[in-house]
Amino acid sequence: MESPAVAGNGDGRFFQNVIVMRHGDRIDNFEPLWAAGAARPWDPPLVDAGRARAFCTGLKLRNQLEFGIHRVFVSPFLRCVQTASEVVSALCAVDDVSLDPDNMTSDGLRIDPSKIKVSVEYGLCEMLNEEAIRPNVAPKDGKFGFDISEIEAKLPAGTVDHSFERVYQELPQWKETVEGARYRYAQVIKTLADKYPSENLLLVTHGEGVGVAVSAFLNDVTVYETEYCAYSHSRRTITIGKNESFTAGEFEVLMPKGQTGIRFCSLNT
Repeated sequence: MESPAVAGNGDGRFFQNVIVMRHGDRIDNFEPLWAAGAARPWDPPLVDAGRARAFCTGLKLRNQLEFGIHRVFVSPFLRCVQTASEVVSALCAVDDVSLDPDNMTSDGLRIDPSKIKVSVEYGLCEMLNEEAIRPNVAPKDGKFGFDISEIEAKLPAGTVDHSFERVYQELPQWKETVEGARYRYAQVIKTLADKYPSENLLLVTHGEGVGVAVSAFLNDVTVYETEYCAYSHSRRTITIGKNESFTAGEFEVLMPKGQTGIRFCSLNT
C-alpha cells in the first residue's frame, strides 16, 4: 500500500478520510423551461454559478483540509461530473489560485493530473425513483443511457483511472425504494473505503448520498437539508498488518470547519 492517508506513529496505524459532497447548482432549478426542450431532461447540467461554487469548494478543500485527497469517485449524472471536474481542477491546480473572483472556474487553469485519480461509480447515482426524479422528465423505458467514455471525456485530462472496477457494474433499477437507495449509498461508501484503505477519498454524489454519509455513521440523527456542494467528512483508523492486510475502525463523522450546508436533527428529541 502506498501513500498512507495520514501517517501514524510508526506502529502501522493512520487515519483514512472520506469526504462526501453534493453536486453544484443544477440548471432546471433555475430555468423551469429548460427540461421542456432538453434531449436528456433527467440529466441537467450545472449553471455557471454551480461551476463556480464547485471550483471554490475545491479550493476550500485544498486550503483547509489537513490531508490530501488521493482518489475521487463520481456519480454518472452530468451535474456531478461537472462538479467533480471543477473540484479536481482546483485540487490539482499548478497555478497559484485563490478565492479571487478572477479565478472562479477551471477555464484555462493548468493542472497536474498525477495528483488525483478519478473514477465514475454507478452506485453513487441519484435515487432512481420519483422521489428524486420528476416523473414527467424520467425516461419512459427506465433507461438513462449513460456512456462511460463520454462521461470520462468531461473529466480533467489524465486524471481518469481506467483500471477501476466499479462497485455497481450498472445502474440500479428504475423505481428503487428510498430505503434501497440509502442502503446503496452506505454500502458504496464503505466498499470504496475498504477498496482503497490507505488513501483519502472524495465522493461526488447527490443530496441523499451526503445525508446517508452523516446518518449512517452518526447515531440517531436524520439529515433534512443538504445545500449545493455541501460535504461531510468522516474518518476511521486503519491498522496495517502483514501481507498488506488491514483492520479498520468505525467511521466517525467530523463536521468540517465552517460547514453549514448540512442540517440534521436528533431522532431522540
